[in-house]
Amino acid sequence: MLARLLALFFLLIATPAAAAQSDAAPAVIIVHAGRLIADASRPASGPSTITIAGGRITSVTAGLTPPPAGARLIDLSGRTVLPGLIDMHVHLAGDPGGDYRQEAVDSDEYQAMLGVKNARLTLRAGFTTVRDLGSPPLVGFALARGTQEGLFPGPRIIASGPAVSIIGGHGDVNGFRPGVIAAMSARNTCTGPVECAERVREFARAGAQVIKFTATGGVLSQQARGLEAHFTDEEMRAIVTTAHSLGLRVAAHAHGARGIEAAARAGVDSIEHGTFADRAAIAAMRANGTSMVPTLMAFTGVREGLAANRYTPAVAAKAREALQHLGEAARAARAAGVPVVFGTDAGVYDHGRNAQEFAILVDVVGMSPAEAIASATISAARLLGLESEIGRIAPGFSADLIAVSGDPLSDVRVLEHVDFAMVRGRTQD
Repeated sequence: MLARLLALFFLLIATPAAAAQSDAAPAVIIVHAGRLIADASRPASGPSTITIAGGRITSVTAGLTPPPAGARLIDLSGRTVLPGLIDMHVHLAGDPGGDYRQEAVDSDEYQAMLGVKNARLTLRAGFTTVRDLGSPPLVGFALARGTQEGLFPGPRIIASGPAVSIIGGHGDVNGFRPGVIAAMSARNTCTGPVECAERVREFARAGAQVIKFTATGGVLSQQARGLEAHFTDEEMRAIVTTAHSLGLRVAAHAHGARGIEAAARAGVDSIEHGTFADRAAIAAMRANGTSMVPTLMAFTGVREGLAANRYTPAVAAKAREALQHLGEAARAARAAGVPVVFGTDAGVYDHGRNAQEFAILVDVVGMSPAEAIASATISAARLLGLESEIGRIAPGFSADLIAVSGDPLSDVRVLEHVDFAMVRGRTQD
């Protein structure tokens, strides 16, 4: 039923203008860039010409070359052009909420509508790829297909579906009567290694492109049992080894130090949040090649939620505890050589503000603007396993690029105001 409703909705919102653009799309697109940051690890170039065909970059040359006959020219000669940005942690199907009981009312279909709205906002903000780490069953997968097929404007979406959780933990339904919990269940909980492996296989069958599990408690869920480890070591290993055997990478939501350490030892690809990571936890991350996605904009959303008196007492207590440690773990991880990768937890704050994370990475974590941009392009693409597809402007890569006024290598806040975005060679409204 959900799939049929989504298909109808996507058909209705595919505007005639968008359809006409697709039908009459020129064979070649020429982009004139006034300044080009093709690779955030290298110096910027002057005026450049980017040639695009079939949704891919075919050449990048110095100077502003006149377009061939029949080609479409996009004149960004007064702008800085750089690769489309990548946010490794979003929740497209949700907005910052008020009463937590609303989740018992909102249908999956309604959350899909939110996802369409938020996908558009995210792309307008300059993010051409996102990793959606937590959405209702099938919703994230439908959104990913919708943007891939151009049914509505939005980024490339790498979706996990619901997070694998312990019963009663972060990611499960909490705070309701048993009958309501049963009705709302996403069938995402597990107990014991066998059952946890089964959940991973079920999510892979449903269409997950990445597996997320809640290795520790979480700040904004109604469970009030702290922020330390939820899964046993054996359960974590079962989740990770099963996912890896299926070619899927694993993101572990983790706040508490021992939960972070255990997840890193289990071989997760990324720790999400990592709020209370200590020396031992960071050492385990480095030893096992685990990246950190600190989601520091989540703290902005949490601070705003506290100011609006949005949270229950159990949530408010955890939120205040987490806010006392803004950026500490990310600074320590960076100093220890652990890759710190861009991700924001959009949905905890309003979608479309993703680029505000850059200033936090520079001001709080100590990154240079170039390093912060690299964390949202080269490093993020590598963590996705798409480093030959996105994250740079180079021949053979997907035509994902954005343009801004000013120089983001001097003032990273320039990225908070994106003038132009293209994903897969398609320009969006």
